[in-house]
Amino acid sequence: MAKAKILLLEDDSTLNETITEFLEDNGYFIDSVYDGYEAQDKLYESKYDLLLLDVNTPGIDGFTVLKEARDSGVVAPTIFITSLDGVDDLEKGFQSGCDDYIRKPFILKELLIRVETLLRREFFHESAELISLGDGVEYNTKSNEVLINGVPETLGNKESALFKLFMKHSNEVISHDRIYKELWDFDETPSDTALRTYIKNIRKLIGKDRIVSIKKQGYKFTS
Repeated sequence: MAKAKILLLEDDSTLNETITEFLEDNGYFIDSVYDGYEAQDKLYESKYDLLLLDVNTPGIDGFTVLKEARDSGVVAPTIFITSLDGVDDLEKGFQSGCDDYIRKPFILKELLIRVETLLRREFFHESAELISLGDGVEYNTKSNEVLINGVPETLGNKESALFKLFMKHSNEVISHDRIYKELWDFDETPSDTALRTYIKNIRKLIGKDRIVSIKKQGYKFTS
């Protein structure tokens, strides 16, 4: 099995070298950089299986690096390395697209556990590929596309993110607040009108009865 390729952004040279050596000893290939601009260059040049990003870095911070990477289509699972512990910072990180946090100082074994867990989860999702929803509707977990009788249908960025959220939490009620946080960036204003439009567009593709509106709570996707 090929080694997983990891991009490490950490401006502390000692910690950078320590993490790099530790993960390489555990079978991973590491590209290590020391500032946000270097990280952006690497993300442009190469594809990674996982990103380890320090939050406070020279040039561009980790939040911005990840947000711009997500906007350009990078889907690699991401762990933020940070000394920040405020709820607002935590929320900002998840809104920019991270999957996990680890706070400094940390034990290297804990980092390894988090890395292995995210990579296992990503492998599971990639292995699934096509999920049949019945009535000729399929969902491609790799490309995040909806297929109608084998023909891929184009979704906007927020519609695609919403459909993916429904797929992850099928048969669960997803609150309006949760949807707002998933679809809108921290510097954007959520729109209930826009959300209803996204729901309407998805219903046109998969059938109006598949997405149920739960009064004063949110929506539920029925599989």
